Amino acid sequence: MNEAVENGAPVPAFAVVQESAFDVAAREALLDRAMGPKRKRKSSEKIRRARLPAEGLAFVAKDAEGRLIGTVRLWDVRLGEDGPAALLLGPLAVDTVLKGQGVGAALMRQAIAEAARLEHRAILLVGDAPYYARFGFSAAKTGKLAMPGPYERERFLALELVAGALDDMRGTLLPAGRKASTRRAARSLAA
Repeated sequence: MNEAVENGAPVPAFAVVQESAFDVAAREALLDRAMGPKRKRKSSEKIRRARLPAEGLAFVAKDAEGRLIGTVRLWDVRLGEDGPAALLLGPLAVDTVLKGQGVGAALMRQAIAEAARLEHRAILLVGDAPYYARFGFSAAKTGKLAMPGPYERERFLALELVAGALDDMRGTLLPAGRKASTRRAARSLAA
């Protein structure tokens, strides 16, 4: 369990663990509360639709009572038709009453560390640049890459886990990795 003091206030105890099938309903409810009904219309959803998260790269945060209070997943993608593999991070969500208490940061650190341990080369995401900069993400290597559908270019960020992994990469992100069955996709995919 993580328990610390942040900004002079105690942070509630929580643990970051691998997501399980038992977490699906609580994760979906959290995403609905945190991101609203438009979450499934985002460009990132086009990549995640009918896919399963990258093997071993779906995490949840649970409080001391076992309630799900945060979630993050990484997804397999390719950089262009014949391009190399990478990961797409998202969504990252934390229960609104616990925002700013280190839950999202703990989820991010776990996701990045595990992706590196599994020897992935790069992680991409669409998000708030000032928030993700503290984890090493920037738009410096995404200039020749694109997301399918509309997105804000300045929010398209990358983190190289292997130096130079995104050098000279170009193309639109395409889904890769494990496909979900229709029934399983409906139960497990989050936007």
